[in-house]
Amino acid sequence: MTPHIRRAVSPEACPALVLNADYRPLSYYPLSLWSWQDTIKAVFLDRVNIISHYERTVRSPSMEMKLPSVVSLKTYIKPARNPAFTRFNVFLRDRFTCQYCGAQEELTFDHVVPRSRGGNTRWDNIVAACSPCNLRKADRMPEEVRMWPSVKPVQPTVHDLHMNGRLFPPNYLHESWLDYLYWDSPLEP
Repeated sequence: MTPHIRRAVSPEACPALVLNADYRPLSYYPLSLWSWQDTIKAVFLDRVNIISHYERTVRSPSMEMKLPSVVSLKTYIKPARNPAFTRFNVFLRDRFTCQYCGAQEELTFDHVVPRSRGGNTRWDNIVAACSPCNLRKADRMPEEVRMWPSVKPVQPTVHDLHMNGRLFPPNYLHESWLDYLYWDSPLEP
């Protein structure tokens, strides 16, 4: 009979889900996670409430503590009304899909109206495009190459991004987080 060997879980493998004071995650994209060190610091500074914890314990010469897996802020942080204009948020708005051909690999930004033609870098002129489509379109107008985005680019709301994000849950979800997230379970086939 072989003994059961139990592997020690590294504290680095124990991030904490950070909830606002209303028990909603501060962010879904990326998911609001703190390292175990930042979480312990926030506990000792009395900035968070511990909601749930891991089985993993950390020790110092004078104390020991189970690592928190879910914490909530004691002070409410008002969420931004408009999402930041970032590459990730453009891809999320466009569901990580080329707006010209539907490919999901090699995504880049494309200016619908090229910068060389006076186009600006803003929500209503940028779409996700795969590298081949971006190279094919180059610095030409959509009508010149008969390439139009499948969906007209607009500035999304935070709600729009959250709805699209439901299609792309994170690769790792600790069971203690599931009550606070809208993904039902880790990725399933």
